[in-house]
Amino acid sequence: MNHIYSYHHLREFTREVFIHMGCSLEHAAMASEVLVSADLRGIDSHGVARLSGYVRLWEAGRINPKPNIRIVHETPSTAVVDGDSGLGLVVAPFAMEVAMQKAAAVGSGWVSVKHSNHFGIAGYHAMKALERDMIGMAMTNASPLVAPTFAKERMLGTNPIAVAIPADQQPPFVADFATTTAANGKLEILQRKSEAAPVGWIQDKDGHSSTNPHELKDGGALLPLGGDREHGSHKGYCLGAIVDIFSAVLSGANYGPWAPPFVSFLPLPPDPVGEGLGHFFGAMRVDAFRPADEFKQHMDKWIGRFRSATPVEGQQVLIPGDPEREMQKARLEEGIPVLAPVVKDLREVADRFKLNF
Repeated sequence: MNHIYSYHHLREFTREVFIHMGCSLEHAAMASEVLVSADLRGIDSHGVARLSGYVRLWEAGRINPKPNIRIVHETPSTAVVDGDSGLGLVVAPFAMEVAMQKAAAVGSGWVSVKHSNHFGIAGYHAMKALERDMIGMAMTNASPLVAPTFAKERMLGTNPIAVAIPADQQPPFVADFATTTAANGKLEILQRKSEAAPVGWIQDKDGHSSTNPHELKDGGALLPLGGDREHGSHKGYCLGAIVDIFSAVLSGANYGPWAPPFVSFLPLPPDPVGEGLGHFFGAMRVDAFRPADEFKQHMDKWIGRFRSATPVEGQQVLIPGDPEREMQKARLEEGIPVLAPVVKDLREVADRFKLNF
């Protein structure tokens, strides 16, 4: 059974939790906005369902509520940001702002981040660029849960990529996707609903296809986008690897199997190769290529033509970002459904900090 809560209620409760963890008012407000934006856009796996996980990481001493987030290396168009073990929900907006400032100055900005934590949905950070007539990009490495094609061992995270592109009269183009067939949060939702996973999402510890959503607990692994070699999993593997290298090898964060797990009960790898999790952000000023108005008018034409493509029977051709935008509109009006197990988690968090939920 789902419980319905308003966006403002969930955001305010989340803000209070971050304040009780020791975050500043500014950081708590930012973190809550980023986190609950996932629920608003229908990405329930990355919203308030993750809040108790952040609390447990903080209790384990792996999240610094008062980080000294800073640039540790830069050129006119690039930077490396050290997140000082802060919430990724706070570190990422700082880094994206640096990328946009550099883009404003020299046309494009590229920022790699180390020493961070889980940053919520990638799309939130990429979309910040839309407000300034810029194209935004965001990606992050994550807990190693994914086996490369032909491997049994978990080496990569779900490693999402998001790209946001402004338009004129049309809504913006916003692609936000994991480089696995499904994100781990989707498995967590299936676990809460006691439902089987589709074929192609996961494999067991011996590398055989499985539909058991609990397979990761028994040594199994998520699969790269495509599921198997015949369906192009080697391409998903390549995409996940690119994200890992841009986010972590480039910045000095932990990469591959050394990336720290999101769950606090798993130990950190004993032989780290870097600091924390890594992210990568990009911002490109549209008028560094052609006049922004001209570009956005052509984006309208691109979007309109693709949206009007002849659909297969019973289907509708969508533009990346359409489902999330429609979901956001509906949930702002009707409220956000939260699964009963997540409500139970949130009430336990409320009890932990003597808050009312």
